[in-house]
Amino acid sequence: MPVVHPTALVDRSAELADDVEVGPYSVIGPKVRIGPATVIGPHVVVDGRTTIGRGNRFFPFCSIGGVPQDKKYAGEDTELVIGDGNTVRECCTISIGTAQGGGVTRIGSDNWIMAYAHIAHDCSVGDHTILANNATLAGHVALGDWVIIGGMSAIHQFCSVGPHAMAGGGSIVLRDIPPYVMCNGNPVEPHGINTEGLKRRGFDAETINLLRRAYKTLYKEGLTTADAVSALSAMVTAHPGSAESIGLLRDFVAGSQRGIIR
Repeated sequence: MPVVHPTALVDRSAELADDVEVGPYSVIGPKVRIGPATVIGPHVVVDGRTTIGRGNRFFPFCSIGGVPQDKKYAGEDTELVIGDGNTVRECCTISIGTAQGGGVTRIGSDNWIMAYAHIAHDCSVGDHTILANNATLAGHVALGDWVIIGGMSAIHQFCSVGPHAMAGGGSIVLRDIPPYVMCNGNPVEPHGINTEGLKRRGFDAETINLLRRAYKTLYKEGLTTADAVSALSAMVTAHPGSAESIGLLRDFVAGSQRGIIR
């Protein structure tokens, strides 16, 4: 049976796996489902239609599955879905979705979410991301896998951040950040490719060099976005061994709805 501290309040309708731990003074709502080996620390509130996977850990004073900070929200039965192996540190807030935004806030697996981070309604966070202290995602933000968001950073609603991108501390993100790109500032400006991160994740030297060339094509040659996309398509054709990595960058830029950072 779950290990529930005597001071915790767990609704009878909540579904907890047998080895879940719930710490002192925590509150678990009626529509919550929590998977195996997950630890809910002291003074944590988990509410809403929230599904949490295996092996997650929530530190004190988190508010998970709360009502969206959206004036349009009118009590719709929306949800929050969290994957496996996530660490959510002290005082983080993660909201359920809204009907207008698709109804789901979704967090992937193996993410490291540091203290006081906020993930708003209808956000989509991939796997292996890091959100440093006080990182803030407005509504409808999408983060790809392996994204790093520095402390005290804020991302405007409806922005997307591509896989392997990195925003330095204090960044203000008002447009989309393409995959692999490092940036910082207010508003952010691009500063090259996240080379060290790509090396750590097993990208070969040829692909990293080609991505450097792709970055120059996108940012240093004075091309329009359409012309840059065409040039990246030519690179995809010319370098089949790295086509998937270059194609990810090309497709992100071509599909950007807010425009990319400049």
